[in-house]
Amino acid sequence: MGTRDTILDAALHVVRTRGLNNATTKEIARAAGFSEATLYKHFDDKEELFVEVLRARVPTIMPAMKALLDQAGQDTVRDNLLRVARAAADFYTESFPMFAATFSEPQLLARHREALAERNVGPHRAVEGLAEYLDKERALGRVSAGADAPSVAAMLLGACFQYAFLAHFAGREPDPADLTSFCESIVDSSVRAL
Repeated sequence: MGTRDTILDAALHVVRTRGLNNATTKEIARAAGFSEATLYKHFDDKEELFVEVLRARVPTIMPAMKALLDQAGQDTVRDNLLRVARAAADFYTESFPMFAATFSEPQLLARHREALAERNVGPHRAVEGLAEYLDKERALGRVSAGADAPSVAAMLLGACFQYAFLAHFAGREPDPADLTSFCESIVDSSVRAL
């Protein structure tokens, strides 16, 4: 692993364990095993470093959404939604600390938003992808013609986000059995709405 990757991993670790306010360049450099000067050879400033951490180290849900689009007409709608709900709950649980930290710094949030826009990605894309999948299933007759795909997509993904938020707020690691039960419940509610 190269110096840049080591710094990114250290920055992610420091933010997750100590919070963004305590994630100084000095702390990150120490955690990476380098000097601050080395850190600044790879990143112009702390904001650039954190934007790169968000881009390169925080997981994304988009591969699961892209795979879902190829699943239209295959398996059951419930099974497909269950895989997405689990991927979403895992994604939000894993990434919530970094996103919360990002929202605490307006300039960092603005730079992150710009970086997402440059790549034509962002949180809205997951809802759009799920709604697109549901529209494909509607065209195949597997979803009711009157179903509101964007609303169901927003409710399912929003519930997964809420699950992650509450787990972090309560200071508990999600129990795999509880997470599975939650995903099944929210998917069953979504399927009824479809």
